[in-house]
Amino acid sequence: MAPLDEQLAAFLAYMESERRASPRTVDSYRRDLEDFRRFLGDKGLPLDARQHRLVMLRRWLASLFGRYAPASIGRKVSTLRSFYRFLRRRGVLRVDPAAQLKAPKREQQLPRFLTVEDAFRVVEAPSTDGARPEPLQLRDRAILELLYGSGLRVSELTSLTLQQLDFATGEARVHGKGNKERVVPIGREARAALDAYLRVRPRLRSTKRAPDPHAVFLGRHGTPLTVRQVQNIVRRYGTSGAGQSDLHPHALRHSCATHLLDAGADLRSIQELLGHASLSTTQRYTHVSIDRLMEVYDRAHPLAKDGSEG
Repeated sequence: MAPLDEQLAAFLAYMESERRASPRTVDSYRRDLEDFRRFLGDKGLPLDARQHRLVMLRRWLASLFGRYAPASIGRKVSTLRSFYRFLRRRGVLRVDPAAQLKAPKREQQLPRFLTVEDAFRVVEAPSTDGARPEPLQLRDRAILELLYGSGLRVSELTSLTLQQLDFATGEARVHGKGNKERVVPIGREARAALDAYLRVRPRLRSTKRAPDPHAVFLGRHGTPLTVRQVQNIVRRYGTSGAGQSDLHPHALRHSCATHLLDAGADLRSIQELLGHASLSTTQRYTHVSIDRLMEVYDRAHPLAKDGSEG
């Protein structure tokens, strides 16, 4: 057995017994390190971590480009760092060859959003859904109004209770990431949709028991809606309202922020509304709006058109 095999086995045992990593995490480390070992063997490189150098690790990572996404390569970098850091702490290595190893930069994914017209069509789609009984139509309309109108995360929507709604002030207290509470406005249309839904909400019940006494949004048998169920609802009306069968609840939240920014809202206010811990997260929407501005410019401004007079 090569020294590297013993070193890898010791690391995985440490992750499992001392660090108490989940089986899935341990399996992920194992797959990455086995792939690394095969590369070393195929290239005739030393199978002993004590002889490894930074350039060898970079050679392996370079071989992954084109076959793996940057996020996957970044995870493999993290695996190597953990492995060599373990050996350094155990005294097997004097120098950690992975200490200066850097993960590839991930491409920044700009938020996906709908046009204002498509957002309206999606939100209004439940009202013409003849395949749904009235309580579900009204419930779905209220769900979409809150996701788009108040920018809620889907987890915030499914955990919303009746006690968190304040119709007198037009506000809702929601619990976001880290269980941080914030107050969000409920717009006029959302309030009307919620009011209509809450009047028929008692009809969502099973024959054996009354509806859940706390959750705002219920399934047809009176139990709280799950995140998956809300995702299915959004896909349903993304298809019928905007022809987008893969529409996700987060796209409605992104649309809310983008449309507010386009209408002149400041970033700090949008940050408060969405519950972002960092303003840099909210600033992604400025890139979206600039992209839209450039599209309009290229389409409409005389100087952007080909054949302009010199």
